[in-house]
Amino acid sequence: MPRSKELLGAKRKLLKGTIDASTYEELLDAETKYIVELQEKNDIDIITNGELRRDNYVSFIAERLQGVTMMSMADMLDYIEDKQGFEQILEILDVPAISIKNAICTGKVTYHKPLVADEMVALKEMTNRKVKATLPGPYLMTRSMWLPALSSKFYTSKEELGKDIIQVLQQEIDALSAIGVDIVQFDEPALTEVVFSEGKTRSFMCAALSEKKDPTEELAFATQLLEAVVSYAKKKGILVSLHVCRGNWSRNESILLKGPYTPLVPLFETVLPHILTLEFSTPRAGEISSLLSSTKLREHCILGLGVMNPRTDEVESLESIVNRVKEVLQFLPKDRVWINPDCGFATFANRPVNSLDIIDKKLARLKEAKDLLRANYE
Repeated sequence: MPRSKELLGAKRKLLKGTIDASTYEELLDAETKYIVELQEKNDIDIITNGELRRDNYVSFIAERLQGVTMMSMADMLDYIEDKQGFEQILEILDVPAISIKNAICTGKVTYHKPLVADEMVALKEMTNRKVKATLPGPYLMTRSMWLPALSSKFYTSKEELGKDIIQVLQQEIDALSAIGVDIVQFDEPALTEVVFSEGKTRSFMCAALSEKKDPTEELAFATQLLEAVVSYAKKKGILVSLHVCRGNWSRNESILLKGPYTPLVPLFETVLPHILTLEFSTPRAGEISSLLSSTKLREHCILGLGVMNPRTDEVESLESIVNRVKEVLQFLPKDRVWINPDCGFATFANRPVNSLDIIDKKLARLKEAKDLLRANYE
């Protein structure tokens, strides 16, 4: 969710040492509570905390793990071999190099502090509804953290780094299980960069900076990492969601990746999370039938159906949402169809793609759709 200017300013002051941590935490708690109340007002069944503590959905891990350093894209330029290619990425992404930060492996990676478990303790005190913890997935973490000029001093390859990432996430799952979190969601947007970028680096994060092998090898590596983490969470009794989008940093749809989920179906079938949380609100996502042609996915997975574009001011019509759900009901029973926005509303703290007043209207429409669908399909 978007952060207020006051909260962003307070974070800068905290880093400079001009305000104390308790002052910042009070403001953070107040804004998080507002986000929770916004969801409850719109009768959202499963509550998240809005990720207001994070500068973006992956780089925050630098503050939580040993052996990881927060670096801006500008900081990393000195360590990039293909500087011209790197600058082209920034031009395509339409973002200044200083505005995006990433967690980079600069030592042996070990679990130091909870990644989000402490946030979930606070969230459970704010709501009686089911709660979802959102985490960067193991493939995204490994890809985005691997900067060869620095990381290779501690790991021979990103595959070796991946083993420690699995351990870190399993330790976090232990903490989330102890708290009683209902759902854990792993975000893996770099998967679409692998299959849709046609050999060109177009990732909206630094997850494309590390050497990119043949897509088949990359997907095999991603499958191995995800299977280890998802199966571990399943054993702990937590519902597991896998979220895959195509980039959510810009309102310019023409620069975002496009293509159906078909190339990822083998990975989905092997990893087999309880929930596949996917974007389907724009034509860039392809046909739903291309995903649900898989018998295994139809029989075993809930579809978290993205029915709202988080990057537009337009509030989707009730008819469009209901028709999208009806399309899915040709393949899945009603209890395995969930509806949600395609992705978050503020991938980067300093670059939200929407405002809270529009978000409120979109969530209200989501409630309308839910109520109508439940009344019609009792």
